[in-house]
Amino acid sequence: MTIKAVVFDFGGVLIDWSPEYLFRHLIQDESERRWFLTHVCSMEWVVRQDGGQTIAEGTAELIAKFPDHEALIRAFYERWHEMIGGVLEDGVATLEKLEAADVPLFGLTNWSAETFPYAWDNFPVLRRFRDIVVSGRVKLAKPDPAIFAEMYQRIAAQLPGIEAHELVFIDDNLKNVQAANALGWHGVHHTSAAQTEARLRELSLPV
Repeated sequence: MTIKAVVFDFGGVLIDWSPEYLFRHLIQDESERRWFLTHVCSMEWVVRQDGGQTIAEGTAELIAKFPDHEALIRAFYERWHEMIGGVLEDGVATLEKLEAADVPLFGLTNWSAETFPYAWDNFPVLRRFRDIVVSGRVKLAKPDPAIFAEMYQRIAAQLPGIEAHELVFIDDNLKNVQAANALGWHGVHHTSAAQTEARLRELSLPV
């Protein structure tokens, strides 16, 4: 088996991102915080911005539904950078092993087009990829097969003739991994760097 390229998700694999980092300061009670992040600023809502809806539109939509929570809703994107804990060093170490072996590396991330520039400016590791598909820029989001098609087209432009079974995709979200598998890619569910590297070695990658 020959793997010709590896595609990385960013959040949860290379970048430590969690709304908890901000909202545990804004909502001290854990059950209240859990309710707010499940029912108000939910991941489903976040993915709409990741998929191309503007932050202004998303914020206004949510405030109309939950006017009593306006200040907290506005804080989500106004203080978004406080949700980033930094780089995940073990994930970066995996990337560096692949990079050292000249494995072509690409990025496929669900990220708002409006907040991605902050990550680009602050985390140089993101500049080590041959190309990156940012969901907010292409107005598609994982696990939609269309965003994988966009990634595949960009990879094929650099590696002509590459086939789906020659691609590995690493993501911490199981639904995204399953979407990649359904397209014939080798999806790797990232739960720890050790487990991810073990799976990569099974695929004959040098990590």
